[in-house]
Amino acid sequence: MSFFKEFREFAIKGNMVDLAVGVIIGAAFGKIIDSLVKDIIMPLISFILGGDVDFSHKFLILSKPDNYTGPETLAALQEAGANVLSWGSFLTVVINFLLMAFVVFMLVRTINKIKSRVYEEEAAAPAADPAEVVLLREIRDELKTRKI
Repeated sequence: MSFFKEFREFAIKGNMVDLAVGVIIGAAFGKIIDSLVKDIIMPLISFILGGDVDFSHKFLILSKPDNYTGPETLAALQEAGANVLSWGSFLTVVINFLLMAFVVFMLVRTINKIKSRVYEEEAAAPAADPAEVVLLREIRDELKTRKI
């Protein structure tokens, strides 16, 4: 079997396609979570704390160039080559991750509940016997009633 033929069979398999679809949907879902944190959750936290809380601009200057006299904003310091610990950006990513993990957990939990209900319904309703089995039982019962 040639290499390309083997690769084509691998790529066309259902699991490979399902995985690709999952990755694409996951990337889009990540963007939704980023927007949720940035546009909804962080403004709510800012409102609750009564101030302008924007974690993405929180940082700690570890060292900056000797003759730096520019503004002490994160972008300006990074452009000047300063050593900056961007803990606010990290905190935002952690919040994104926790929200994503929570949503995925709730999704898996819901799917598992639905699956368990379906399996319970299937187990509760016994499968009907095939027509051949029913016919053989009728023949057996008829032979029992006959006197030979």
